[in-house]
Amino acid sequence: MKHLLSMLAIALMASFQLSAQATVEPQEPATPASGAIMSLESDVVDYGTIDQGSEPLRLANFTNTGTEPLIISGAKGSCGCTVPNWPKEPIMPGETSQIEIRYDTKRVGAINKTVTVSSNDAAGKHVIRVVGTINKVEEEGGVPAKETIFTKPN
Repeated sequence: MKHLLSMLAIALMASFQLSAQATVEPQEPATPASGAIMSLESDVVDYGTIDQGSEPLRLANFTNTGTEPLIISGAKGSCGCTVPNWPKEPIMPGETSQIEIRYDTKRVGAINKTVTVSSNDAAGKHVIRVVGTINKVEEEGGVPAKETIFTKPN
């Protein structure tokens, strides 16, 4: 009986192993996508934690990984406090460029904005998130208190 069960177990394992081996068809090598492709280094621009009035400029780097020139037709911040500046000339295949993003660092608190970039890329639009925190800076000294001069009554 043990011998029969052993043979049955071996036959069962062999059938599982045979069914697990699927025939793999040879694949054609992947052809590169045609057209312009905007590959962002990161889709997040992080200001980190900075003080009020700090440097407002940050850069979003990207590369044209496509086969055609990349043309950025526009970039728009989600509010007036986030102002992008983009390259106006075509970015050739393989070239790297950047979008300048300026945030109004006079505003205090959390930053959670976006910049939407429009181009001839197949995706059409890319969204870059702008995040961080701006701490309020207390002015040193401030306005001096008014001095009060007391005189003795005569």
